Amino acid sequence: MTERSVSHGTFVVERTYPAEPARVFAAWASWEAKGVWMDDPDYKSDGTEGEFDFRVGGYERFGGLTPEGTTYRYDARYYDIVAAERIVYCYEMYAGEDRMSVSLATVQIGPDDGGTRLTYTEQGAFLDGIDTLEARQGGTEWMLDNLAKYLAAQTES
Repeated sequence: MTERSVSHGTFVVERTYPAEPARVFAAWASWEAKGVWMDDPDYKSDGTEGEFDFRVGGYERFGGLTPEGTTYRYDARYYDIVAAERIVYCYEMYAGEDRMSVSLATVQIGPDDGGTRLTYTEQGAFLDGIDTLEARQGGTEWMLDNLAKYLAAQTES
């Protein structure tokens, strides 16, 4: 039997973007946009259809395969959405059938010197040594850097 454990942690990532808050918010509110800036080319589709219902009480779900071939699953529920200001959601992540974490995430969006300041705060319970706070924070930083590239590409087109 696997030894059970839980590690709690909180991290905050701040980014500024040269785009209006409404554009940054729209990138979170669109399934198509998220499919671009959250895409990691190292992870492959597992053939399942994702779900995206961006509203209070709505869900976001998707899955795939890690580079090692392990299935993963992301299952989120939105609890608070204020257009161009705030998104609060909880999500679970699974590696195979094992729940690896449960997190509360808050995305705060506000004006900052002609652009947007985004503050992402995550409070997580990382389970059974499958995932760590440090790995999650690194993945989130990567994702928010991709958001900057996505916004820049939208400005150029």
